[in-house]
Amino acid sequence: MAAICAISVAPITKPLNPIKTHRLFSSLSNSNTFNISNFSLTCPKIQATNSSSPILNEEQNKDRDEESMSIDNLQRFIDLSLGNWNGSFHQFDPTGNLKHQIRTRLAASSYGENELVSLIQTLYIEQPRSSTSISGHDEEPEWAEYKIKETNMFTVDKYQQIGFFPIERAFALRYQTADMIDSVLRRGVLGEDDTGEESPKNLKLPSKQPSIVCENCLYSQERDLRVRVFHIMDPKGILEMLLVFLEERGDQAIIAPSLDNSTDNMNRLEPFLGRWQGHSITKRSGVYGATIAEADTVALLEYDNNGQLVQDITCTSSGGEVTTNVHWTGYLYDNLVTFDGGFQITLLPGGIYMGCPCDVARSVAESKSFHLEFCWVESPGKRQRLVRTYDVEGLAVSSTYFFESKM
Repeated sequence: MAAICAISVAPITKPLNPIKTHRLFSSLSNSNTFNISNFSLTCPKIQATNSSSPILNEEQNKDRDEESMSIDNLQRFIDLSLGNWNGSFHQFDPTGNLKHQIRTRLAASSYGENELVSLIQTLYIEQPRSSTSISGHDEEPEWAEYKIKETNMFTVDKYQQIGFFPIERAFALRYQTADMIDSVLRRGVLGEDDTGEESPKNLKLPSKQPSIVCENCLYSQERDLRVRVFHIMDPKGILEMLLVFLEERGDQAIIAPSLDNSTDNMNRLEPFLGRWQGHSITKRSGVYGATIAEADTVALLEYDNNGQLVQDITCTSSGGEVTTNVHWTGYLYDNLVTFDGGFQITLLPGGIYMGCPCDVARSVAESKSFHLEFCWVESPGKRQRLVRTYDVEGLAVSSTYFFESKM
């Protein structure tokens, strides 16, 4: 919980087309704001080479293998996403207080084949009754429609920087804006009464230029259900809000799942206490993303004699060559756990926590990599975690999936 053991990610020496290298426009040391969306794009130079060269033929074969693998991964991602998803959207503030809950439906389909295959998704948001509705008149709910941008071979690498685990059924994505979240909140909370104000009363909307919009998704191992969570960081790199979609695939007649918000902070912490043992897989970002590290993990979270939370995480690389240990102490206040390593965990209902640095901009200014974390204890004694790691320039370089059992 809260930290991952350091896993060295070697730089990419050969660009994986069509991945482009992203650079921040300016140094954070000269700015008070932090916006990861401000990247420039540079393309690798292409040199002419004798086409009869055996070295080139070998490289071409390798490129074709990489392309085939990436198409296969994209198709598996699309297959995993297809169908009608019924559920609920939950908005939490950074300390874990539920602000809004909205019913949603998501319809996902695909078209095209091979490298031209695309995922099409439409989100339907239940709107509240208008203030002008006739009192006592039972009306059918109105559903607003939001078209999500297509996902294809181009977008998953250039824009979304996908981290995908097809066997484990988990993924992480980057969004360039928070427009979808803005629409869900406006249509799901204000509905027809939305006047278009930039800051409506009693409604917290995401910043127009968030520094990070990260989606992490874990699928249930027991039902055809998934949890998608979003970290939203403001332009200065401070956590602005946490969002959860709890969705079940099936007929629209099913009762949409939702999170129980009645538990107190101690009950929210309880599922994560104890000793956990498992295995982790780290993949480089992008639909080409190959596995770059695996490790056995042991995580301990408990209270010491002084009432402080103590966390110890030990990772041993496959083969046992390298063992790394992370030790942190922290404290719990309401639903927020703050560790001395500059990392915070927000405890949410449903056996969920979401973690992030207390100040992303500070991490980047100090040339430190950082990570965002999502943990889900679906059933007692079993949990999944997904960690999205960013480099010192704010580029998502890898994703790590954990499956752990309580000892």
